[in-house]
Amino acid sequence: MKIGFRTLKTAIGVSLSTFLASAVGLEFFTAAGILTLLCIQKTRKKSFQAIIQRLFACLLGLAASSVMFSVAGVHPLNIFLLFILFIPLLVLLRIQAGIASSSVIIMHTYVQDSIQTAFLVNELGIIFVGLSTAFLLNMYMPGIDKTLAKYKEDINRNFAVVLKEFARYLKEGDGLWDGKEMLVLQKLLDEARNLSIYVEENNFSRKKNGCREEFDRKLLQFQVMERMLPIVSRINVKLEQGERFAEFLNMLALHIDDTQDPSLYTEKLRSIREYHKRLPMPVTREEFETRANLFSLANELEILIRI
Repeated sequence: MKIGFRTLKTAIGVSLSTFLASAVGLEFFTAAGILTLLCIQKTRKKSFQAIIQRLFACLLGLAASSVMFSVAGVHPLNIFLLFILFIPLLVLLRIQAGIASSSVIIMHTYVQDSIQTAFLVNELGIIFVGLSTAFLLNMYMPGIDKTLAKYKEDINRNFAVVLKEFARYLKEGDGLWDGKEMLVLQKLLDEARNLSIYVEENNFSRKKNGCREEFDRKLLQFQVMERMLPIVSRINVKLEQGERFAEFLNMLALHIDDTQDPSLYTEKLRSIREYHKRLPMPVTREEFETRANLFSLANELEILIRI
């Protein structure tokens, strides 16, 4: 059984906030642990949002229940009336994530004979201990630089394999490739992008996330390669022009990290296009279709290197 970092952090947070609330002599001290439990999130951004929503929800719940039960008395019907009005209010204010946590505070108010200052201070103490403990714990997030670097390495390696397989088919007509690298690439890009979003949500600064931008660019390039796959597969005739494209694809595969500077590749592709323009017109239908597919391939390659 694997214990995740969030699980470990939740266990520490619940026990710590419960201990602290008990140590300072708060009544209903276990409620602090519940508030911490509800606020432990995957990222700093989500945690901060959860804490803010639950803070306002708890304060509203404390105020609304204190007024309701002081004026109308303690009765199950009054709980019904309170929640039938309170929950839509939280939804309207877009802090509905705080329904559960504020309900804990409301039920504390319900069991009181009368609302005294000491009780209000006690509830504010529970809210403070529970939410502040969650906030402090969520400030620590494990570094994932090595994981991101590994994703970049794996993505680039699979990109290179796909481009080399395209080149091999154009040069040798070998159709034995099973295409598994395309499936692997899709999976790697989805995971890497999700991880880069996770990094972004752990960064409170407004600085752009370079990892996310890079993986978004790779995803666009992958979509181009998905369009290239059927084009390459339709080229059944080996032509000298196809061998030129094969050399170009092999060059791309060797320098897949350098495509952010497209000048070298656009010039090379332009020279291939110019060479094709000077060739005699195709004499057979099959050659014509092959030349048309090579033209489409050139268009997709131009998009690929300009992304």
